[in-house]
Amino acid sequence: MSGFTGVKPAQFDAMTSAHTQAARRLEQLAQALHRELHAAGLDTTPATRLRDLATRVTTQAGDLRRRQRLVHELQRQKVTFGTSTPAGSFVELPDTLDAAQALLDGTLAARAARRAADGDTRALAELRAYASRTADAAFVKTFLGVLGAEGVTRLPGSLAAQLRDARDRQATTPLTTTAPHVLSLLATALAKATDPRNPAYLGSAFLKDLTQQGRATHRTGDTTYTGYQAQALIWRAHDGRTPFSREFMTVVGRDAIAYEHDQRKAQWAATDDALGRLFGSTQIPVPDLAGALGLGTLLRPGIHAGVPGARGSSAVVDDLFHAAKSSREAAHALLAHTPPGWKESTLDYLLTTRWRASLYLKDHAPFNDLLITATTGQDPTSRHLAAELTKILSDEVRSAFGKADDGNLKLVNRELFDRYTPLSYPLARAIAANVDELSQLYLNRAHFERVAPEDMSYALLLATSHDAGFEALVRAQTEHMRAALDTVPPVGLDASNAERFGFTQADVKRFDLNGTGRVDRSDVLQFLEDRIGEEASPFNHIVETRRQVLIAQGLDDAKADEALKTMVSNALGLLPVPGARRVGELATGAFGEMLGAGYDKLAGSAYDELGKYAAKQMSERGQGMDATHQTLADNRLAVERLAEQMIATAMLNKGALDEFDREGRIFIAGTPPTIKPFDEMNSQEYTQFLVWTRTTGGSSGLLQGFRNAFRTTSEVDDYLNLGIPTSSGSGK
Repeated sequence: MSGFTGVKPAQFDAMTSAHTQAARRLEQLAQALHRELHAAGLDTTPATRLRDLATRVTTQAGDLRRRQRLVHELQRQKVTFGTSTPAGSFVELPDTLDAAQALLDGTLAARAARRAADGDTRALAELRAYASRTADAAFVKTFLGVLGAEGVTRLPGSLAAQLRDARDRQATTPLTTTAPHVLSLLATALAKATDPRNPAYLGSAFLKDLTQQGRATHRTGDTTYTGYQAQALIWRAHDGRTPFSREFMTVVGRDAIAYEHDQRKAQWAATDDALGRLFGSTQIPVPDLAGALGLGTLLRPGIHAGVPGARGSSAVVDDLFHAAKSSREAAHALLAHTPPGWKESTLDYLLTTRWRASLYLKDHAPFNDLLITATTGQDPTSRHLAAELTKILSDEVRSAFGKADDGNLKLVNRELFDRYTPLSYPLARAIAANVDELSQLYLNRAHFERVAPEDMSYALLLATSHDAGFEALVRAQTEHMRAALDTVPPVGLDASNAERFGFTQADVKRFDLNGTGRVDRSDVLQFLEDRIGEEASPFNHIVETRRQVLIAQGLDDAKADEALKTMVSNALGLLPVPGARRVGELATGAFGEMLGAGYDKLAGSAYDELGKYAAKQMSERGQGMDATHQTLADNRLAVERLAEQMIATAMLNKGALDEFDREGRIFIAGTPPTIKPFDEMNSQEYTQFLVWTRTTGGSSGLLQGFRNAFRTTSEVDDYLNLGIPTSSGSGK
């Protein structure tokens, strides 16, 4: 066996004893030699060398004694078995002490798990003591290798049955506190043992065994259940720190979804026929064993206890969502797949055919978290899933809306809209992570895979109806605009300095609109004007769509106003100067963490690369926006305030303000007078800086251009088939 050494027990004991005696004698000899040499006035180096040898032999003897104890314990526990040969009887011993200890502990833990599955509560406490050993791949491999897929399935099933029995008897049991921790241990071990990149990996056969046990019927006492109902309790106990692998979700996860589909297909179809609709039939998912036995959240660790208003139950597939959400590759393996024989993808199935079953439990966190993990990356699969999510939900909610007599949006099917509102936040996050696609749709009439501009407008109705989702979209578009403004060339760019600024000779010719051979202030202002107009359009669609969906829900504009009042501070729109030190306390709102080496390295990159980087940062961080600015009147004013900050800062960074008089300004300091770093300005100084850029530097015209494009809502009305006169002022 690889990694093992065969030893004869009697000879090994004799060798250990002899080594120990030799070490002691060498030490005695070294001491005696040192005394003799020292007394004779001779060099004591030979004695020192002998002592070093004695030390090494002593260390080896100690190692042998530890191995000897492990051999005896392994034999006593019958963990290893002797092999008889013509040369004598041998015991297989792992080559390292750690491996030997892992073999012993893993085997004992597996045996404790089997006894616990048979109802031995003392064995359960013994098993819990091994929780810290899950960090050792060798332990995990031995533990689950000995326990096997059947044991992995039986143990949670037995725990659930024992808890149910104790509850029925109204008896106190240590299982209440011990069982969730044991399930967490199993979850960590299972995640490692089913990941091919982990040394604990047990191979594809173990994964296949899990699916066979998952579909099989098991029995504990008088309780009968399917294996997936029991395994799901392990998935729900997963803490996310050791993510489940793509391979686990490909083999076990996909099969669990297919299993529920097969089990419930006929029942769910019946709920949609005339009789089912008449009696208000409900789609009920396959419950996990805790749900089937009415245990609520007893078998979940405290942090996974559930959400207010939920039924206190859970389903097999929802537990799977919880396990898959901690890894993007696992989430992709689960959702970006069309099972054999299906006409719809797994994501489509979960959003349509199965969605009423998801509504039954009223706990949408596992699925929502999974969707956010799967759709907010900057890779092709995340992009595909985000587009698919957008298109499906747009199609589902479209018929919920119509046009009111006053031309505004009207909810004509409130039940349909409410059915999908639990998905509004993950939809918003998916669109926000692909904010450049939003711009391309509305500016260039492009398509986001199968999503057309009209599809996006209906998807935005659902996405912006969620306060935090609306915030995520505004946050992402703000970053998109800031990245766009950073692509504008600086005043003074010419052939001699193009490379230093990160531009090419071709860029100089493209940016030099008046043919002077140098990019001057008028060139910079023209490019700023172009970028600003382009960025106003997505803002317009996000904000006006939000206003319309609130009107349709019967909510007044005060609710819309509050959403952005708390999102803007006096420095939120600061555009960092590439290479400059991080902006300090004035920009510690939503975008402070964007500043840094990663952003600086992209200065001068293609616009879409900057946009993708910004979207990636914002989707992964998910931080809230600054809540200090409380004086804005409505959403439009809030966005215009953001735009004003970004325009003024971009003009400064691009050198468009260099030629204007700065003397006597409160935001000026030093000799020669220069504009203070933003992190050294107070709010009054920064406000005066914005005033100066408007009245002296010429930003008013740029801001007015943004305002005109931003406040023209006819395109939004057209996509939603409304009939509202072009908005102006506050838009009311």
